[in-house]
Amino acid sequence: MKNYINEITKRKDLLLYLVKSGLKAEHRNSYLGYFWWLLDPLLSIAVYYFLVVIILDRGGPDYALFLIIGLIVWRWISSTINASAKSILRYSSIINQVALPKFIFPLSFTITQLVNFLFGLIVVALALILYAEVPTWHILLLPLIIIITYTFLLAVGSVLGFVTVFIRDIDNLLTHVIRIFFYASPIIWEGGRLPPEYGWAVAINPIAHLVTSFRDVLMYHQLPNFVSLGIIFVASIITIIFMLNYFKNNEHKIIKAL
Repeated sequence: MKNYINEITKRKDLLLYLVKSGLKAEHRNSYLGYFWWLLDPLLSIAVYYFLVVIILDRGGPDYALFLIIGLIVWRWISSTINASAKSILRYSSIINQVALPKFIFPLSFTITQLVNFLFGLIVVALALILYAEVPTWHILLLPLIIIITYTFLLAVGSVLGFVTVFIRDIDNLLTHVIRIFFYASPIIWEGGRLPPEYGWAVAINPIAHLVTSFRDVLMYHQLPNFVSLGIIFVASIITIIFMLNYFKNNEHKIIKAL
């Protein structure tokens, strides 16, 4: 596996190219271009705020900030999962012509979406200023939470990227699965409002713990749940190591399937 990782490292120029091309491709034919990185999450926030606050008359005084953090993080998670699942299929023409480590494709897509998320943090920063939320020392934990979330997404993306090559229906099912996780996570609703009998949906849901951790350090000025974050991180690292080894031993199957 060490040799396989070295092969990925040697292809850093290709990795950088894939990340840049991924960023350009997202809004290549739009008039507003990269401005959509900021406008897209703002439009999503406006829609859900109108639905929950204006139509349903729910949400407290800080609900807008609650919603902004939740939707920005969710946008990162959902877009990374969707993009990573199709990462190998998207570059099938290159894979069939050039010998290179296939793990590099889900890796490039997760990095691309990480860059998009960093732009989304600009929206979060503006919201914190608007609501006069002065950051405390807890914000120093933000990079750690970002690293853990990225590791989780790379683990999920590498699995989906490989499996989707052989089971194309996963791409169709993924839309519905992601929607289930959206409503099973405290993205637009607060965790305390979930009926007790459904509390397990949050307890076993890694996405719920990740989203809550971002709010803990940015909004509530408190320590996140390090136990849940530790479990997510360790499980993700184990999965990534397993998938690196699995890619190394089964890349010939990918070529045949494509």
